[in-house]
Amino acid sequence: MSDDAADPLKLLALDTDDLAVVSAHLQDAVLKVADIVWLPAQKRFALAARRFDWEGEALGQRRRRLTALHFDRVLAVRSTRIDKAMPDQVLSLLAITFAEGEVPAGAVTLHFSDGAAIVLQIECIEAQMKDLGPVWEAVATPGHPDGP
Repeated sequence: MSDDAADPLKLLALDTDDLAVVSAHLQDAVLKVADIVWLPAQKRFALAARRFDWEGEALGQRRRRLTALHFDRVLAVRSTRIDKAMPDQVLSLLAITFAEGEVPAGAVTLHFSDGAAIVLQIECIEAQMKDLGPVWEAVATPGHPDGP
């Protein structure tokens, strides 16, 4: 971890361990439905989000950053509880998980609050997360109520 929380992150995920790191950095990121794109001809799924900077929080800096995430080698995309007709619908990303299929293929699931999800059928894990530059002070640190 850098001593300067202003340093942008650029992460590559090629396996489940890498994907867990990307998921941790994107926990509590917010985005709109309009910020999501599926490009079937390119086998690419991409989104832009405003991620909470957990590295900065550890240094006492409460910030959000504009961040891009894309997955390559995506065969199909389906969603639950996401209305594509409502481009301004705000989604809060909770986690990204992988369920193995016929190795190395499987399904990546982006889990959002309120039970919303996007499932990507992939040939293999091939993802990249990159901070795009803008950084601003966050209003609050995201919190999660304790489960039962």
